[in-house]
Amino acid sequence: MQDNFDHDSDEDSGDGDLSDLLSELRILLPGAQMLTAFLIILPFNGGFAKIVQAEKVVFLATFFLSMTSLVLLSAPAIQHRIMRPLKDRERFKRVADRIMMAGALTLAFAFVLGTNLVISEVFGHLAGIVACTIMAVLIIVMWWVMPRYLKRRTSI
Repeated sequence: MQDNFDHDSDEDSGDGDLSDLLSELRILLPGAQMLTAFLIILPFNGGFAKIVQAEKVVFLATFFLSMTSLVLLSAPAIQHRIMRPLKDRERFKRVADRIMMAGALTLAFAFVLGTNLVISEVFGHLAGIVACTIMAVLIIVMWWVMPRYLKRRTSI
C-alpha cells in the first residue's frame, strides 16, 4: 500500500478533498475582496463624514468582519504552501475546513451588515433592518440549511 503522506501534490495522493477545499476558497475570496475594497474606499468618500455615529459603528464592524474573512479564507492556501509537503493531510484538511467555515461565517456577517449599511443610508433605518434580515435568511438557507437538507436527502 502506498503512503500518501510523502507526496507533495494532491493529484499524486488521489486526495481530491484538499483540492476541492482550495478551489472553494477561490470562489469565496473574490466576494470578500470586493466587499473589503468597497469598504476601504468608503471613508474617503466626501459623504462618509455626514453619516451618523451608529452607521459608523456598523461600518467599523462590517470592515473588521470583512477583513477577518479575508485573513481566514486565505489562511488555508497560505498554510498549505508553507507546510508543503504535508505530513498529516487529514489533520490539515480538518483544520483548514474549520478555518474556512469561520471565514464564511465572518463573511456572512459582513454581507448582512454591509446590506444594512447601504440600505439604511439610501432608504432609512427600518428598510436597512428589513433588507439585512432578508439577506441573513438568504445566507442561512443557501449556505447552511439547503446543503444539509440535500446531504440528508441523498444519504437515505
